[in-house]
Amino acid sequence: MIVFPNCKINLGLNILRKRNDGYHDLETIFYPVPLSDILEVVTYNDSRSSSIPFTLSGLGIEGDAASNLCLKAYRILKKDFPEIPHIQMHLHKVIPSGAGLGGGSADASFALKLFNTIFKLGLSDKQLIAYSIQLGSDCPFFILNKPCLATGKGEMLEEIFLDLSAYKLVLVNPGIHVSTGDAFRYLRPQVPDKPLKEIIQYPVQKWKDELSNDFEKVIFKKHREVVDIKDSLYLSGAVYASMSGSGSTVFGLFPKLASPALSFPPGYFVKELSLH
Repeated sequence: MIVFPNCKINLGLNILRKRNDGYHDLETIFYPVPLSDILEVVTYNDSRSSSIPFTLSGLGIEGDAASNLCLKAYRILKKDFPEIPHIQMHLHKVIPSGAGLGGGSADASFALKLFNTIFKLGLSDKQLIAYSIQLGSDCPFFILNKPCLATGKGEMLEEIFLDLSAYKLVLVNPGIHVSTGDAFRYLRPQVPDKPLKEIIQYPVQKWKDELSNDFEKVIFKKHREVVDIKDSLYLSGAVYASMSGSGSTVFGLFPKLASPALSFPPGYFVKELSLH
């Protein structure tokens, strides 16, 4: 069976405070984006081996394939459901990694949902979310995969109504891999004057002055290329532009019928998408 794990963008991202457990409380809006990886799972009968054949293609992923979150998703279910059969997986990467788009988290959560379906486990969304939290703070979002206000570490979700179908989205990634841990290290948490849930209800045209991503303060100092991308999107007619997550992807929202004249260096990942 094949599924297509899609990515997300962050509309606003406020780092509120450092927690006693070493993590940070935040608030952000997760919005699903129709740019997808491809994950295939095939079951097979071979009880002699405990290893899981796992292959990759498409864009590269840093780190060891054996530690991929899709494999971890299988293993945490296998622990509670030892009867599930052996599998082999192939993941084709379309979403850039380490880019603030949540591609790895999407792959893991879609894997959980796929296993639930093909193994007929009967797990509810609430149960799947509980498993997904073990994989990453933004994994629960991809179980719901609807616009959500995320708080806590990003795992506490409240569905919201947000319709961006009147806009097209341009994603630009310069190929810079950003360490989320490093980005957090240099941030100064603070509670904003206005809650994000209020700002997101403003007309999109007002977001430029009200809706911000705290990580930009850190990443813009280290990577001038990311600043240049945001500036270029606004010069090309974007109604709103921002970095997604901890970067380095920057996105721009344009009127749906606009034809922005985009010009970025060779090697940049640039994708123009219609939003639902």
